[in-house]
Amino acid sequence: MIAFVSGPVAALAPSVAVIEVGGVGMAVQCTPNTLSALRVGQDARLATSLVVREDSLTLYGFADDDERQVFELLQTASGVGPRLAQAMLGVHSPDALRIAVSTGDEKALMAVPGIGKKGAQKLLLELKDKLGAPLGSSGLVGAQRAAASGPAPWTEQLSAALIGLGYASREAEEAVGAVTPIAEAALAETGAAPVPQLLRAALQTLNRTR
Repeated sequence: MIAFVSGPVAALAPSVAVIEVGGVGMAVQCTPNTLSALRVGQDARLATSLVVREDSLTLYGFADDDERQVFELLQTASGVGPRLAQAMLGVHSPDALRIAVSTGDEKALMAVPGIGKKGAQKLLLELKDKLGAPLGSSGLVGAQRAAASGPAPWTEQLSAALIGLGYASREAEEAVGAVTPIAEAALAETGAAPVPQLLRAALQTLNRTR
């Protein structure tokens, strides 16, 4: 297995980072949160998980080893493939997922695109003893604080992802404003803003204005 890749960032796309490793460009599938921390031309180190299929080899990249481990553990649940596991990590941090599972928080899992009520209930049962306790907190009080804080606001995540893709702060701000109605509708319906979908919508807006 390829445990990590390290080298300069050669290119960034909405869901892929290309890392130059020994003169070879490695295409790595990443969440918007991971992509937002990368800059073209700067060195990066991503923990990775290689998913092998009959007709493809896909490398998934993560900010750290803990995120990769959770990605792989999520796939031990029936019906969870690499894309859904990555979508879960695109919405929630590893600790937020641990808290959701340990507290039976269906709504947190339903905030992930592709997971309905029955699916969330099934995942809570299957993952109950697999993810472990939150790493960034100690005891129930720490878990409650982490749950209360939740993920970063969607506006910050989206803006950082756009800037990471090379857009100016002004352009990122305008794109965030353009997709705000979409985000507000999603928040009203599911309680969470789907950053990957918002990123695609924002990029379409920016492409139309160029």
